[in-house]
Parts: sequence; C-alpha cells; structure tokens
Amino acid sequence: MTDRPLGAVLAGWHPPARPATDLALTGHHAHMRPLDPVGDAPALFVQLGPHPLLYDYLFEPPPATVDDLRAILLAIAAQDVRLFAICRAGRTDPLGYACLMNINTAAGDIEIGNVNLSPVLQKTPVATEAFYLMCDWAFTAGYRRVVWKCNALNAPSRSAAQRLGFSYEGVFRNHLIVKGRNRDTAWFAMTDGDWTGLSRAYDEWLTPANFDAQGRQRSRLGPMTAPYRVTSDPALSAPLEPGSGF
Repeated sequence: MTDRPLGAVLAGWHPPARPATDLALTGHHAHMRPLDPVGDAPALFVQLGPHPLLYDYLFEPPPATVDDLRAILLAIAAQDVRLFAICRAGRTDPLGYACLMNINTAAGDIEIGNVNLSPVLQKTPVATEAFYLMCDWAFTAGYRRVVWKCNALNAPSRSAAQRLGFSYEGVFRNHLIVKGRNRDTAWFAMTDGDWTGLSRAYDEWLTPANFDAQGRQRSRLGPMTAPYRVTSDPALSAPLEPGSGF
C-alpha cells in the first residue's frame, strides 16, 4: 500500500473503436464524408489552389496543379488517418478537408489535424460544426481526449482552438523542421470531462435561432466555451505572425 498520489482508477473503461473507413458525419450546417483523393482533387483545387497562403503552416508546399494536390491528398490518405471532405449540409462538393489522426485507442486519445479550410469555408458555421462533429463522434465513441496542435506562430489556429473549447497545454520548442524552418508546436486538448459542458455550449450556438436570415451568428461561441476551458493561451494577448484563417 502506498500513500503517494496516484491517478484515478478507470473502472469499466475499454479502448474505443477506431473510426470506420466509411465514417460520415452530418449536422445542421456541415456534412463530412470520406475524401476521395483522386476524384475530389479537381474540385478542391478550385477552392484551395488560388490561395498559397493556406499552406504556410502545413507540411506540404502549395500545389501548383491539380496533380500536385492529388499527390498531397494521396500521401495524407496513405497515413493512419481518416481524411474527411468538409461540405455544406445537403451537398457533397468539398470546400476543405480535415483528419482524425494519431489514433491511440489504448489511451483513448485522438487528434484533429491536417486541416485545410478554403476561404469560403473559413469563419462559417459549416467549419465550426465540422469540428464539433469530429469531437462529438470521438467522445461518443469512448475516446477520453481530443488533441489540437499547430505551429506556434499560427495565431488563427491558436485562436480557433480556444474558441472551440480546447485548453492550452503548452509549447514543444524546436519540435519539428518543416520546409527547412524550425517549428515550435503549440498543444491544446479537450477531455471527455470537458465535453459535458462544451457539448451544451455547441448545442446552444448551433441552434438555428442563433443565426439571422443571412446566416450571421447572434451569440459568439468563444464566450460559451470559455467556462469549460481549463487553461487559456497566454500568447493570444501578444502579437503573433498572421496566418490562414479559421
């Protein structure tokens, strides 16, 4: 017997299932379906190709052609990920993409990453609900933790993490070398315990009554999720390099 502090016993917990390869998620505003790297590349290139800044903080260079984008998507899909096309509800044309990745069922840990939102998708209820749908799926499936991490210089991504209810966990310095440059990585996460309150905040924000006839929000999500964030990102009060919008 020891009197030292130990972690809580997780009685009855079992590793969750991996996301199915055909997993699709649908809400009021967003529809997420498995992305077809070959078939979806032309439509996605129309949305993403003219905007090379979208790739500033991603691992890949901006695609100059449809074939370049197809190669990027094929490389992502070949990893241990679930790659989604993000569409408007009721539509199947892709406006961006995101992954469930770094799937660790033994610990109940999964990451939302490799996100690329076209300008028409950024700062819309469709994009917000896409993140909600992935989080809700993960916690409903039995995952204990959903991770969000990004280049520490990517201010929009850090701000989005907080708005969406992810708690700040710190920065891994000199974490990676990306395109020949140093990358410090900022880490955020939410847990199944956080989701109890966060899901209520999302339900309130996503209700149709929260949007006017032009689709503009009446109440902002950030103040609704703030009470359920364990920590806030101190860097958001200091200037950071501008980046792609969320």
